Amino acid sequence: MPADVIHLVRHGEVHNPQRILYGRLEGYGLSDLGHRMAEASARSLGGHPITALYSSPLQRTRESAAPWQEAFGLEPHIDERLIEPMNRFEGKRMDRATLMNPKHWPWMLNPSKPSWGEPFASIATRMLAAMTDAHARTEGGEVVMVSHQLPIWMAHRAVAGKRLAHDPRTRRCALSSITSFAWRDGAFTEIGYQDPGVELGETPIDLGAV
Repeated sequence: MPADVIHLVRHGEVHNPQRILYGRLEGYGLSDLGHRMAEASARSLGGHPITALYSSPLQRTRESAAPWQEAFGLEPHIDERLIEPMNRFEGKRMDRATLMNPKHWPWMLNPSKPSWGEPFASIATRMLAAMTDAHARTEGGEVVMVSHQLPIWMAHRAVAGKRLAHDPRTRRCALSSITSFAWRDGAFTEIGYQDPGVELGETPIDLGAV
């Protein structure tokens, strides 16, 4: 019998004092708050039958998967399909100077694709494929997949049948949040959203969004 539920978990806050868009760059792990957020996320599903754990290959997601590994005794499987999308602004501060630089303007010609990185359709396709494979390969219980804001939001919009292009400011996908899906009638349906990190009562400095 396949898994009952897929939980998409966003990583915790990243240590990023320069406030750059880090994307897939190496060396960006969790802040102290980020570690506590990841622990709160794992605690929030204590008692659930978590039977499989997957993670994006990036440092911040692997560190965010560690509390789940400890809590449920699961070895995380690294799945490249859960990774942060490529972004041409990687390594830059997303401020007025960057956006007003004429050499960057060709990257912003088509926000609905988007022209600055991996197409939204590509992100949604790989995320749904990873979720479908995890559902089919896991014999019952619930699966946790630790990923990033935009991939999780693309899965949400694809499952809901919404247009993938969107205003990034409208994303409902907080750090260490949990977006849950069940397989019903041959397709995924979203069944819940939790924001365990908010209970810590601290405001993240780095939101990590791409």
